[in-house]
Amino acid sequence: MAQKTIKLVANNKKARHDYFIDETYQAGISLTGTEIKSVRAGKVSIKESYAKVERGEVILYGMNISPYEQGNRFNVDPLRPRKLLLHKREIRKILGATTEEGKTVVPLQMYINEKGLAKVDIAIARGKKLYDKRDDMAKKDADRKMERALKSRM
Repeated sequence: MAQKTIKLVANNKKARHDYFIDETYQAGISLTGTEIKSVRAGKVSIKESYAKVERGEVILYGMNISPYEQGNRFNVDPLRPRKLLLHKREIRKILGATTEEGKTVVPLQMYINEKGLAKVDIAIARGKKLYDKRDDMAKKDADRKMERALKSRM
């Protein structure tokens, strides 16, 4: 049995720190030829990016794909908006969720799947307050201390 291999290209650790993740979706992404070459080389940043639903399409803003070095005139703007490929029912769910107060769509990670296609995991998220972030950090510290204590016993 062959194991599925995916190549993680970009990870947005800050998203899980700043937001409560409600729902996640896997979306394809519409890229040009030089962009996909740059993605395969791992020159992607999704830290400051977000998605919006506009005219029945989900558009990803703020994602930085560095220009491909051998791309010459075929290179496009590194910060251009990019269309995400989702089913219509998923787009309607995302639109319904984002109309609620305080919810947004953020990318969690970008990867190349086993078929060689670029995919983005996006999430419907609610922003955390400062005290929520502190609680999470305290919980992580407590878990880490417990793991250390259990390791030292053995």
